[in-house]
Amino acid sequence: MKLYYSPGACSLSPHIVLLESGLPFAVERVDTRAKKTAAGADYLAINSKGAVPALELDNGQVLTEGAAIVQYIADRKPDSGLAPAAGTLERYRLIEILNYIASEVHKGFSPLFNPKASSDWKASATAALGTKFDWLSGFIGTKPYLLGETFTVADAYLFTVLSWGPKVGVDLSHWPVLVAFQARVGHRPQVQAALKAEGLVH
Repeated sequence: MKLYYSPGACSLSPHIVLLESGLPFAVERVDTRAKKTAAGADYLAINSKGAVPALELDNGQVLTEGAAIVQYIADRKPDSGLAPAAGTLERYRLIEILNYIASEVHKGFSPLFNPKASSDWKASATAALGTKFDWLSGFIGTKPYLLGETFTVADAYLFTVLSWGPKVGVDLSHWPVLVAFQARVGHRPQVQAALKAEGLVH
């Protein structure tokens, strides 16, 4: 498998999950503005959406959308515990929280990265994110991870999205539960390995 990524983007989530799974894989960096891979390939020919992540499977097919990719990886290594078994209620709980992170939190950051967004729009987006952070804090509560005692692909995704806060002026210190969550996930050896591989820590 090959993961196409951009440092610190949402592709960090499947990067973490691949390392946690122990499955063999390669990575290739993408310039998302120029739509070129590090090897000089036209990225739009690989993923016509032009965004990362994309996962090229061993049979040549390409899977896109982070929430789908991380579940695919987890299902290739079911004993990893990265996702509950398919068909169980716990699996649907995982899908539920992955969808929430994707549609409410991930997309909620979009205006803050948009240079054309007005200050009022950004202020409104920041306030809306605060409401999501309130909910997430209550949902996590005293649990170490989103679904309980076990680290899952959803934790990799939330960790990735929350890591954008400092880049766009969102101060997570107002949500100590989320700060503690970030620290807990961030200390995992494979998370550190992914951050180092993408040049995000030294």
